[in-house]
Amino acid sequence: MANLRLLVKRRKAVRNIRKITKTMELIATARFKKALDRATEAEAYTKKIAVLASDLSQSAGEVSHPLLAVRPKIEKALILVCTSNRGLCGGYNGGILREAQIKIRQLKAENIPFDLEVSGRRGATFFKFQGVPMAAQYQQFEDKPAFEQVDEIAQKYIDLYVGGKVDAVFVAYQKFVSAARQTPVVEQLLPLSSASVSVSGQAKPDSSLATGTNTGTGKADYEFLPDAAEILNNLVPVAFKVRLFKCFLDAAVSEQIARRVAMKAATENAGDLIKEISREYNRTRQANITKEISELIAGSEALK
Repeated sequence: MANLRLLVKRRKAVRNIRKITKTMELIATARFKKALDRATEAEAYTKKIAVLASDLSQSAGEVSHPLLAVRPKIEKALILVCTSNRGLCGGYNGGILREAQIKIRQLKAENIPFDLEVSGRRGATFFKFQGVPMAAQYQQFEDKPAFEQVDEIAQKYIDLYVGGKVDAVFVAYQKFVSAARQTPVVEQLLPLSSASVSVSGQAKPDSSLATGTNTGTGKADYEFLPDAAEILNNLVPVAFKVRLFKCFLDAAVSEQIARRVAMKAATENAGDLIKEISREYNRTRQANITKEISELIAGSEALK
């Protein structure tokens, strides 16, 4: 028979845990809404600038940009893994790390050397435990990644690619599709020509960069001013930086969704456990009362 005092203490502890998980669920919900607004606002801009960079590079003739050049063979790769700094977010980190490990095993099987960079303490702890060396760690990103923070990392990747020190840049993160669907993926961001952009329609270029007319084939004929090389030199790096920034925004939204779902499930489980403990407490208390009544009746009968 369970001890009533222990049951009371256990129920009180579970109630306190439920208060904490409920609070964390509300916080994650609030942060999710803010992160979702930022990701939604950046999505249209990201797609449009990517389409514009693709169209201009195709219309520029012989003029190209180093970030668009596909290397004939990948001599060295770079992988950035975006995880969270904190836990209590369900299988969020696990899915990303599994995809990253698949890519790492693929590169090892192809004998391609790579540098591993990790964003988030959870990912860094995992790879440190696995004995995988890391070239860099970033722990400054929370639920509100700033473009200035991403810009510094993106510029480093641009310098490495243009300098020929890496031939491909991959990013493992949780891609935000909708509030009900987030998928861990590994995307190749460099060279930019390796990434496809899915849009419902053709984006119109900014008139300050280029002007174009439709040739009747579904493709615009651009007139560059001042010249194609200068425009691509300014536009292509920005397109890459925006794409990388969008990855961090998606990761922030997905993390808050995962944490909200995990804390909601924990709150519900705590509620079920409280009910179970309460039923056990009532059964034990009723059994004790019945036992005491039986003892009183037996005592009174003995006195007769």
